[in-house]
Amino acid sequence: MDELFDSQITFCYTKDLETTADFYENVMGLPLVLDQGQCRIYATGTGAFLGFCRRIDAGPPEGVILTLVTQDVDGWYRRLRNRGVTFQAPPAHNEEYRIYHCFLTDPNGYKIELQRFEDPRWKF
Repeated sequence: MDELFDSQITFCYTKDLETTADFYENVMGLPLVLDQGQCRIYATGTGAFLGFCRRIDAGPPEGVILTLVTQDVDGWYRRLRNRGVTFQAPPAHNEEYRIYHCFLTDPNGYKIELQRFEDPRWKF
């Protein structure tokens, strides 16, 4: 295969689309790129998107981590803390995976990781 895909969207379910939209638009500050009524899609980077769809029977999100990669983990940490977001712990180095990261949880219970790769093999 010589070509990569044009873009990528990860869709997640939510019982409360309005609260989810408020969090991702007003707290996280992600741009809404498409409102489909029952689904909302946000840009997280060039060609990368995160979508949330209303689903009344959405259960607790188990085993899912939404990782947002940024060189400015500390800046995002400060910005989100100033907006009232609670983190599990401040950003820290993880020597095993050669990353610098921290975790928060969205209103649906999805774990969000803010991460910077410190491994020189990561080229993106």
